[in-house]
Amino acid sequence: MAIPMKSAILVLEDGKSFKGVPFGATGSTLGEIVFATGMSGYQETLTDPSYAGQIVLQTAPHIGNTGMNDRDEESDKIWVSGYIVRDVSRVVSNFRSQRSLETDLQRDSVVGISSLDTRALTLHLRDIGVMRAGIFSGEEAKAPIETLVERVRGADQMKGKSLSSVVTTAIRYKVEHKGTRTGSVAILDLGIKRSTIENMVERGLDVEVFPATASVADLMSINPDAVFYSNGPGDPETATSQVETLREILNAGVPFFGICFGNQLLGRALGFETYKLAFGHRGINQPVLDRRTGRVEVTAHNHGFAVRVDGGEYVDSPAGFGKVRVSHICLNDNVVEGLECQDIPAYSVQYHPEAAAGPHDANYLFDRLIEMIQQYQQKKAN
Repeated sequence: MAIPMKSAILVLEDGKSFKGVPFGATGSTLGEIVFATGMSGYQETLTDPSYAGQIVLQTAPHIGNTGMNDRDEESDKIWVSGYIVRDVSRVVSNFRSQRSLETDLQRDSVVGISSLDTRALTLHLRDIGVMRAGIFSGEEAKAPIETLVERVRGADQMKGKSLSSVVTTAIRYKVEHKGTRTGSVAILDLGIKRSTIENMVERGLDVEVFPATASVADLMSINPDAVFYSNGPGDPETATSQVETLREILNAGVPFFGICFGNQLLGRALGFETYKLAFGHRGINQPVLDRRTGRVEVTAHNHGFAVRVDGGEYVDSPAGFGKVRVSHICLNDNVVEGLECQDIPAYSVQYHPEAAAGPHDANYLFDRLIEMIQQYQQKKAN
């Protein structure tokens, strides 16, 4: 007698549903469904705090074959609200593997679903746009579909949602430089990845990481050579206190670098608006033009919001910070991917130059930080 297969169902807020098989923890979860196009790096995706509040759909069909390990984790836990894959690897085979993907999903109570048509689902989201969704398995999957749709529609939307306090560090901490010391950086943790810190300390920087609620006085208490705003989840429009803090830093002339959410907050500090993308950029193969060099870089992305800059390559800061250059643009849709201030020492990028996993075409941006710090140190010395 055949054993009946356990069932799970994915429900979208527009009423569309997909049946599948439970994967990871059993139960229910709600969040914004997004798709990530990377063919590798599922562990880095899962442990990236920027994915908090989101149900992640992997477009690559086969997930889990290399297992999970401690070294590749970007944080201490899996942050995604839910996980969707087509085929779960039945065998874990890698010399670095310490456990299976499903083991970690169950450990962190992450509800997932597999064995559904992820291609059809991705095409649907590409055409309609990302939306709220829910994964239901076990007893939860037995409820009437109308009831599940109503539960999904009752969930919070990502627009207007603040998540920095959820993902930030509870206490400030230090990480010392490696090799020859080049300076110090105060980091505002809005959902930082470990690889970002690693890139800084490898370049001789002492870093001190502060909670998202840190004030200007807190950040400046260590007399840093630069301030950094990290990546992170949520709507940048809600980060009013962090934007005001950044304006004070910019007025003080302290060098600033921001990545992803940090780019959006620099944009808002300069007086530009941010807006929600239809389905965002999430993957490790996005082409970006660096206008300073004319090079096209393959880059890693994870963002659902972007900075709106009307005008050409050079524009005036609406908040009075001088000229601003749109330094990088996405060649797929012309979305602003970088800002470079011309009259103050500040720049940012929307994508991830630390790229773990992913390409390292943009890793030079950390070297630009060192250059800016050295110029600042010379200015103070004189």
